[in-house]
Amino acid sequence: MTTILSRLDGLYDGDQVVVRGSTESVTYSALLQRCNDLAALLKQHRIGRLALHLDNGPDWLIVDLACQLAEICLLPLPTFFSSRQLQHALRETPVDAIVTGHIAVAEIPEQGTETVRLPGIAELWLSHLSSSGNHTLIPESTGKITYTSGSTGSPKGVCLSNQQLIDQAMFLGSAVGLPKPRHLCLLPLSTLLENVAGIYAPLLFGGEVIVPALKEMGVCGSSIAEPASLIETITKHQPNTLILTPQLLQLLVVSARNGWQVPKSLKFAAVGGGKVASQLLAQAWLSGIPAYQGYGLSECASVVSLNTPRDQATGSCGKPLPHLHMKIVNGEIVVSGNAILGYANTPSSWGQQAIHTGDLGYLDARGFLHILGRRNNLLISSYGRNINPEWVESEFLANPLFADFVVFGDAKPHCVALLSTRDSNTSDQEIEAAIERINQQLPDYAHILNWNRLPTLLTKNPALITDNGRPKRAAIARHYATRINRLYDMPVEESTL
Repeated sequence: MTTILSRLDGLYDGDQVVVRGSTESVTYSALLQRCNDLAALLKQHRIGRLALHLDNGPDWLIVDLACQLAEICLLPLPTFFSSRQLQHALRETPVDAIVTGHIAVAEIPEQGTETVRLPGIAELWLSHLSSSGNHTLIPESTGKITYTSGSTGSPKGVCLSNQQLIDQAMFLGSAVGLPKPRHLCLLPLSTLLENVAGIYAPLLFGGEVIVPALKEMGVCGSSIAEPASLIETITKHQPNTLILTPQLLQLLVVSARNGWQVPKSLKFAAVGGGKVASQLLAQAWLSGIPAYQGYGLSECASVVSLNTPRDQATGSCGKPLPHLHMKIVNGEIVVSGNAILGYANTPSSWGQQAIHTGDLGYLDARGFLHILGRRNNLLISSYGRNINPEWVESEFLANPLFADFVVFGDAKPHCVALLSTRDSNTSDQEIEAAIERINQQLPDYAHILNWNRLPTLLTKNPALITDNGRPKRAAIARHYATRINRLYDMPVEESTL
């Protein structure tokens, strides 16, 4: 059996620090001991599948690696998921127990047939779940089930083997080409990209992984509540590598313009998870931030292509990793070579050899990938969150107050909406109150933070609506471009009338 830990022999001395958190440093010998002890405990409790709902820190990493040792399928639960999404994940992929930082997780029902404190891991609890269900609906060899950022209220569980993830990390580390990289994790570890490229790859190349708590870095949900805290964290730890969303890169560029000294230690900042403007990348380099754009998706075990110090092309997402094969079919990017085992609870998806990404693009004469856009309506925020606008719109249109509700937010830090009401006498205060109530039912990255009333119902303008009543998004975006742009010039606490 191949695990991350089985590949580390000879890379570290026993007293060498391998993982640093907010309050502790873990040496290589301590890491081995804690992972082996936890693996034995989990086996003792006869855990076959384990959910993990925890903030970033060494404990997250230790649980992950221990599950590999114990051959336990791990289900990382994003801490930014809404209660509804957490419950959906556990219905789709029933588990025997959950590891959390609390005796119980308020959003997860039916806990507590047994709850035990995990020895050697401060403030961590193992809770057996009373609703452990059918264990047959995942592909054989599944080592990890990762839920994407949730383009809808019911995201899919992507099933991957540990061998796939280890192979992916090896190819990534080789592509970046940095020996013993010191990596600072800024994204939630439940994000597959940070899990594979931010933990596994540095470890497999003899590096050091720094995993401060997200709250310590000013991260709240899926946004940055305290930018200064994040900048201070980067300065404090002097990393060699970072993984950034476009919004995080923007924050670093603005901070550098305002006098922040980019650490000279920083050699490689991978940027992905959404559209990255060429101008922003150019500004990053001028600010001393070595930003390299990439492209990937969970269905291909994270990164698919990446610009590197040895091979890069401006405006591209880099070349495909060497173990992957990419072709363009009717304009759509299709990837094979490390496809998912399948989606949880969806046997019809198992065993596919190629992934139709839904992204439009082309390969240039030198083999660099260029992304043109999405085949469907998916929005990707500048924080890297996938958002299906039709899902969000349906939540609001279920309220009889609204006649039209069109959501925008592609490559933006938050969502906004153009709307109309069924009753023209509806007050702005009533609209705002309804939006606030519905926002509370959605994960924070799908909240509508600003809105604008349409001057007329969409049905009054045939150019803006299809024959079957669906909004023509591109046409609406062009027609009301000024209104939409104004929404992003406003404070998020304020709604336009």
